Amino acid sequence: MGNKHIGRLAGLSILVASASMVQAQDSVFVGNLIDYTGPTAFVGKNYGPGIKDAVDWINANGGISGTQIEMEQVDYAYKVPEAIATYKRWKSRKKMVALQGWGTGDTEALISFVAKDKIPVWSASYSGHLTDPTGLNSKTEKPAPYNFFYGPSYSDACRAMVQWAADDAKAGGVESPRFVYLGDNHPYPNAPKEACSEYAAELGMDVLNPIVVPMKPGDFKAQCLTIKDSGANYAYIGNLGGSVVSLLKSCRTVGTEVKYMANIWGGDYRTIEAAEAVDYVFPSASPFWESDAPGMDRVREIHAQGSFDKSEKPTHHYIRAVCSVFYMKEAMEWAKQNGGMTGENIKQGMYAKKDWVPDGLEGVCLPSSWSETDHRGTTTVSINTGTAVDGKAVIKKIADVSLPQRDDWIGY
Repeated sequence: MGNKHIGRLAGLSILVASASMVQAQDSVFVGNLIDYTGPTAFVGKNYGPGIKDAVDWINANGGISGTQIEMEQVDYAYKVPEAIATYKRWKSRKKMVALQGWGTGDTEALISFVAKDKIPVWSASYSGHLTDPTGLNSKTEKPAPYNFFYGPSYSDACRAMVQWAADDAKAGGVESPRFVYLGDNHPYPNAPKEACSEYAAELGMDVLNPIVVPMKPGDFKAQCLTIKDSGANYAYIGNLGGSVVSLLKSCRTVGTEVKYMANIWGGDYRTIEAAEAVDYVFPSASPFWESDAPGMDRVREIHAQGSFDKSEKPTHHYIRAVCSVFYMKEAMEWAKQNGGMTGENIKQGMYAKKDWVPDGLEGVCLPSSWSETDHRGTTTVSINTGTAVDGKAVIKKIADVSLPQRDDWIGY
């Protein structure tokens, strides 16, 4: 997305709704936290427009059975206090019924607020800490009855990666593969660390001490030398964007020989091309832009009619944003038919269907099910490799991993 366009979108507050929509008598307010200027803007600039474009398309095509979605986007620059202050303003002044959220730090900080206020949240944080609505697992710090997200949790995605790594090591004749966890000491990179490392050990991998890599881009040769000295075979990257690019380039200069595996935000064609990555392994929960899946026609229509810069190809983060909005849309439709679009009824709408794919997005959004006791919508993870060839990312799916929904894995 061009800087000029982002500049128009960024700022403290961006009113998404059109003037006619705001004036509509029948509308509901949905807040949307975005990061276009903070440390996660590298992917936020794809996800945020996906939310906006999907909402605009819904409003232009009948809304929620005639009710328009009034949405306000706020660029909170990944600052938790700003997110909390914005949430309180929306709650008190806008009569917010639902929230499209963003980061792990702010989403986890808002768990108790949204539960008390009965406002469902669809976050772009996939922290496993958000998946236990009742406190079933003794490790759950806060039950999260009003938190949802589309796709596998960070923990389940990382478990799928180490399961793939264990199989890869076996096929390669590596008897005791070594696994190391890389990332900043921050809620987002830390979210799956314990769960993923436990599963790596369960699979027979030698789990090494984690290595702190800052979220801010820099010269990471010191970290790379530590990775090299550790003898790690597989390294999981919990960061994203410029930090990942810096890490891969720094490690190339010191000759680190390790297979890198990223979280879902750390892997996309832009990262692969910028880092000139080779055999970079990362998860996904949707097709990529070039896919011929039936529902991609709807996604491309949303994109064509939306505000996303048409000179740039959307990443799979844009597509997951569309899924997030359409699950909210259909939960709202259920609520409207079953007592009205209150936060509590919208939450119940998320439990109304099983193996659920939003209408028109077949082959795009993975079949997902949420229940009053389990908010892991899906535990299916696609695993891909990406390599930069002549400056362009070549991405190939190498596996699909379907994890069991073990009780001891919920909530973390």
